[in-house]
Amino acid sequence: MTPPALLAISHGTDSPTGAGAVATLVDAVAHRLAAQEVPVHAGFVDVQTPDVPTCLAGLREAPVEATVVVPLLLSAGYHVHVDLREDVEKAVASGQRVTLGDALGPDDRLVDLLERRLAESLPTGLRDDDVVVLAAAGSSDARAVADCETTAQRLSARIGRTVTVGYLANATPRLADVVSDARGKGAAGRVVVATYLLAPGFFADLAANAGGDVTSAPLLVAGEEAPDELVDVVVDRYRDAPPGDAAA
Repeated sequence: MTPPALLAISHGTDSPTGAGAVATLVDAVAHRLAAQEVPVHAGFVDVQTPDVPTCLAGLREAPVEATVVVPLLLSAGYHVHVDLREDVEKAVASGQRVTLGDALGPDDRLVDLLERRLAESLPTGLRDDDVVVLAAAGSSDARAVADCETTAQRLSARIGRTVTVGYLANATPRLADVVSDARGKGAAGRVVVATYLLAPGFFADLAANAGGDVTSAPLLVAGEEAPDELVDVVVDRYRDAPPGDAAA
């Protein structure tokens, strides 16, 4: 039996650098699953094309027996619970076998990667008086905000100090305010921003310009191979979401 196709859906970006970094992740996933002959395709929920309905229509014509949609999104917010869910349900109603996998986070492997990005940005390590802030994209969906808070708690446990989340859009507190507040409270050390974003682009630039003394790179770094941790998570999301039956 032909394995289900993996349709990797990222947010989309106007940044060529960010788009290239995400493409590197999709390529790495395809390479990882090549021995199992899993077809891997990419699409976008916003900004870029092809969109999800176009991708699913193309897979219907391919044809593939089934498809697993894997959101390349760190938290499960509106795009996962509403946009992607509606696209999948429409495809199922039309007779396709399609299922929706989980968002990438929260996941301890992403915390592993966050910790490594911090270490890369701090050659001598964190100082006792450093303040750490997690920079997240933000969402109007409380479930996505809760996912980010969970990641901050896990990072806090990992590095042994409090980690506060600062959001870049659609949620509060805003990152720049969290950084400013840390300074206003008389933080003697540096304000270190841990960037919880998938790839370079507009939000990563906002994080870098939010006033932190040190800001780590996003999880995907331009010009570098996709980290094994991210590839592992995407593959697991695919394998953990067996395709359902099409509508009768």
